[in-house]
Amino acid sequence: MARSIKKGPFCDEYLIKKVQVARQTQDRKVIKTWSRRSTVLPDFVGITFAVHNGKKFIPVYVTENMVGHKLGEFSQTRMFHGHTPSDKKAAAEAAPAAAGKPAAAAPAAKPAAPAK
Repeated sequence: MARSIKKGPFCDEYLIKKVQVARQTQDRKVIKTWSRRSTVLPDFVGITFAVHNGKKFIPVYVTENMVGHKLGEFSQTRMFHGHTPSDKKAAAEAAPAAAGKPAAAAPAAKPAAPAK
């Protein structure tokens, strides 16, 4: 559910203060933050934030296209390292074997034993 228009975008106060100080002093330092929930405001354009992803800080340079999104959207928390080689090898061996041979027919039912 989206945030109400009358409330306005959420951004931590300390983050707004740091951005204002950086703008006034023309400071190009990276602003370190754990606030992934803060909305990117138009004042943030051109500033680099170091957004925490739970393990380390990911540098995020804010552009105009990012305004309105959350800082956490640009710092992924999960890393995909690929499938293991054994999974690829097993899949490669199974695919040609299944394609080359037709499926085996179901075994026939045993004949009924003669009645005595």
